[in-house]
Amino acid sequence: MSDDVSNRSNRLLRALRRQPVDQTPIWLMRQAGRYLPEYRAARARAGSFMDLCRNPELACEVTIQPVRRYALDAAILFSDILTVPDAMGLGLYFVEGEGPRFERPVRDAHAIHGLRAPDPAVALRYVVDTVAKVRRELDGLCPLIGFSGSPWTLATYMIEGQGGHDFRHVKGLLYGDPELLESLLATLTRAVTDYLDAQVEAGAQALMIFDTWGGVLSARDFPRFSRDPMARIIEGLSHRAQVPVIVFTKGGGGWLPALADTGADALGVDWTVSLREARAQVGGRVALQGNLDPQALYAPPARLRAEAQAVLRDFGAGPGHVFNLGHGMLPDIAPEQVATLIEAVQTASRSGN
Repeated sequence: MSDDVSNRSNRLLRALRRQPVDQTPIWLMRQAGRYLPEYRAARARAGSFMDLCRNPELACEVTIQPVRRYALDAAILFSDILTVPDAMGLGLYFVEGEGPRFERPVRDAHAIHGLRAPDPAVALRYVVDTVAKVRRELDGLCPLIGFSGSPWTLATYMIEGQGGHDFRHVKGLLYGDPELLESLLATLTRAVTDYLDAQVEAGAQALMIFDTWGGVLSARDFPRFSRDPMARIIEGLSHRAQVPVIVFTKGGGGWLPALADTGADALGVDWTVSLREARAQVGGRVALQGNLDPQALYAPPARLRAEAQAVLRDFGAGPGHVFNLGHGMLPDIAPEQVATLIEAVQTASRSGN
């Protein structure tokens, strides 16, 4: 195995553990997606987004597409954060241009107490099979990241029935019957723990918990309803010692020390946070992932390179940085811009500029 291939196979895992690396590893949230023509072709063959997710052959293909095209340091499983509530029987579907919806939202005690954590080997077998297939197909090229939505984020979608707008239903339950909401979060904590364990057993080498809606909580409510369930998941993982875990709370830059208390190995941060300040707050307890504004990919190449270098300078010297976007890749980004970004990060981090 050449040095380049060997470094690509372990660079991310070393950085997540705050160990020295030859250059800053880079992967991108939503790196498999609509901006790639090969993804659009696979989606057309599948027929719909969820049909693509549920087809291990095609889901494997689109997971690997970006790491074949670019010198990225990780593949992330192509799936959706809402597979767990879908497996609970809520009837997930997608409205073009509006995102995910549930046919049967859960908003009362009868519906919530009737939920059970699904068996990943049965209800989510298509995800497990995809993970195993991707790991075989990668053949050591780079690590595979598995993931799930956080319990709070899943609960928000399940109660609202769609993506958050004013969050009236979930916030109404939070203030009106917090114990009932905690019951739902407990079920989801068990479900996500089992789901992530199944992904690791199938071959995932790192895990990420997407806390998409954590930032809509008050500072008082965030620990109870978002951070603590994530901490229980991390503590409960069967293979915790072997697999690094990344936690990303969108809009959670003010709570980084609290998020470090989850036991995660790394925290994702969005572009509203200074990496230098974030690093000072967490005191070397965790690695940091981020945090280029995805909109910077619309900039002219020279400006894009400068923005990438600015992120690297903001983090500064020393181990524990994974370069990423502050949120997901936008669907109309030019593929050439992604190549420019990756080359800029790799060149600048190798040279120390």
